[in-house]
Amino acid sequence: MEIRFGGLPLIIAAVLSSVPAVLSPAAAQAPYPTLADFREGYWGSPIREGLPEVPGGFTLCRLQYTVVRNLPSGAGWSTDYPRGEFNLTTRLGELTTTWVSRWLNGDPGIAVVRPTDPDLFRCPFLFASDPGSGRLDAADVAALEEYFRKGGMLWADDFWGEAAWSFWTGEIRKVLPDLPIVDVPLDHPLMSIVYQVDRIPQIPNIQYWRRSGGGTSEFGAETETPHMRAIFDDDGRLLVLMTHNTDIADGWEREMDDNVYFRLFSPDAYAIGINVLIWSMTH
Repeated sequence: MEIRFGGLPLIIAAVLSSVPAVLSPAAAQAPYPTLADFREGYWGSPIREGLPEVPGGFTLCRLQYTVVRNLPSGAGWSTDYPRGEFNLTTRLGELTTTWVSRWLNGDPGIAVVRPTDPDLFRCPFLFASDPGSGRLDAADVAALEEYFRKGGMLWADDFWGEAAWSFWTGEIRKVLPDLPIVDVPLDHPLMSIVYQVDRIPQIPNIQYWRRSGGGTSEFGAETETPHMRAIFDDDGRLLVLMTHNTDIADGWEREMDDNVYFRLFSPDAYAIGINVLIWSMTH
C-alpha cells in the first residue's frame, strides 16, 4: 500500500515491519502485565495516574468515562488500551518529526483523564474508545463544554451499529447540543495533511477477523459501511471526530499480533491516526 508522506512516496507497511514491537521488555515488567495478559477489558483503571513526567512534546490522553452498558463490540473506556496508544505515539515520533512526551522509564507519553480531572485542560487532544457504552453526567458535561471552548478536540472510535451510535450521539449532544454532526468528505484537508487517505477503512477487531475467516463488518449488514463523522464549531474548527463501524485503534494495538492482519489494516490505521494527531496539533 503506497501512501504519501511530505509529498514523497512511502511504503508504510515496509517501514513499520522493520521496527521492533513497541512494548519492550522493560515495558512488559511491573506495573505492566506480560503480553499474554493483554486482552479486551483487562484494564479497570489506568496503568498510571497523572501526566508524563518528561513534558515538552505530544501527550495522547484517553478519556475515561463511566461505563453504564456492556456492548459486544468493546470493553468500555479501556478498549485497545494501552497498546493502541503506545504504538501510535511511538510511530508518530518515528514517522514524523513530532516530539513525544515521556515517562521517566522512557515509555511514550500516554495518559488517562476523566472529564472532571484538572489535567483535562493540559490535554489538547482526547481519544475515546467504545463510546457507546459510557454516560456523561452533569459535571462531565460542564467540564467538556469548557474543554471545547478552550480549544480541545476529541476523537471517538470503535463503536458499531445504530444502538451504539444513537447512545453516543445522545451523550455528546448534551455537551454540544446546537452543532450538527456531518460526514467528513474525503477531500477535507484532514485526509491529506500527512498521508493521503482515499477511503475510510473498515478495521475489525482481530478476534472477529480471525473468527469470521477474514470478515470486517462485525455485525453483518447493519455495520457494513464505515463512517467518519464530525462536529465542527461555527468557525469550522474540528471539535469531535467520530469513526463509526470501524476499529481504527485495533490497527495500532495489534500490529505485532498477526502479520496478515497487520498488512491488511495497520497501514490504513496509522495513516488516519497520524493525520488526526497532526491536525489536532496544528489547528
